[in-house]
Amino acid sequence: MKAVVPSVPVLLSRSSSKGERLRNEKIDYGFQASSSIGRAAVSKTAGWGFDSLLACQIGVQEEVLDKLKLTAAALIVVAAVAVFYVFGGSSALLRTGLVIVSVIVGAGVAFTSEPGRNAWQFAVGTRAEVRKVVWPSRRETIQSTMVVIALVILIGLYLWLLDMLSLWTVYDLILGIKG
Repeated sequence: MKAVVPSVPVLLSRSSSKGERLRNEKIDYGFQASSSIGRAAVSKTAGWGFDSLLACQIGVQEEVLDKLKLTAAALIVVAAVAVFYVFGGSSALLRTGLVIVSVIVGAGVAFTSEPGRNAWQFAVGTRAEVRKVVWPSRRETIQSTMVVIALVILIGLYLWLLDMLSLWTVYDLILGIKG
């Protein structure tokens, strides 16, 4: 008699590496193998964003695809740089334009991957935080700069005096050498 492994239809929400749900998308992976043998879920965490005991191969295809996208983006840029040097006798403007366009295309390809989307979200968040910064006025900047310059001069004089004092102590008092 052949053992039959039960399959259950699964509707999962995709989550990021930090465990937070992404746009509350539901992804239908069809039928997946389950660790449960025909029993109902008894976990108190079922449906609350915790990983189930399903087969581990769900996100592997997306990871491989992301790696391929990042590799393709890098190859696009490397190929453009190689063309830049191989065709050294051609117009510098044309070669530079080719490199710029390839960097833009490579970035576009890279931004379609999960790490690329994360980098874009980081850049957007950084820009939002920079907009929240209260920048000093011109007068405050000049005053702060003058305070820094004055303190550098004072600390420099203090260190010079300590150096002269230690030099006098060692050579004149301890060693008895008059300079």
